[in-house]
Amino acid sequence: MGHWIQIDTPHGRISGWRADPADAPRGALVIVQEIFGVNAHIRSVAESFAIDGYVALAPAYFDPIEPRVELGYDDAGIARGRDLIARLGLDAAVDITASAADAIAGAGKVGCVGYCWGGTVALLAAMRLGLPSVNYYGARNAPFLTETPLAPVMCHFGERDASIPPERVQQHRDLLPQMDVFTYPAGHGFNCDLRTDYEPSSARLARERTLDFFHRNLA
Repeated sequence: MGHWIQIDTPHGRISGWRADPADAPRGALVIVQEIFGVNAHIRSVAESFAIDGYVALAPAYFDPIEPRVELGYDDAGIARGRDLIARLGLDAAVDITASAADAIAGAGKVGCVGYCWGGTVALLAAMRLGLPSVNYYGARNAPFLTETPLAPVMCHFGERDASIPPERVQQHRDLLPQMDVFTYPAGHGFNCDLRTDYEPSSARLARERTLDFFHRNLA
């Protein structure tokens, strides 16, 4: 279902994994990767949203540094991913998100969904680009919670996520009460079936809420 395309961005031409629905799209989604690149999991996420009726595009955010990065969920992959996101920077990530949104705008209203590091990029897409966005366990959100979203935002967090303690989750509710913030009996990365923290019941419920969010905000 999915295939690689090219996306022109302010940081050069990059690749992206695009998946299209079988019928007329109900909108479009930019899928923002974790720190591990556009790997098999992120490609499958894009394809699953296409099954639900959305044109889904997962930009390869690391291409300006190194093309087609795919990392494992081990210590070496984490270290390499952290280095790459530090070198890329969030401002460039927002630029790339905007370019990806432009590339699929012909499919209708565009939203954004991101995971881990990508969750924070998705939050910034709502705040700075006006894209309705869903943030899965974005551990880097805190510095941006004083900004005002230009579009609706939904957040999903695991109650056992050591990188996002309960007081940090509450900070989201206190500073941005207009956001939908949900917690689940799970750890970090609970949506990813390739990670040890995968929790299928929580992943399923978060997905149902995410699809409802996009149904309401991309109609």
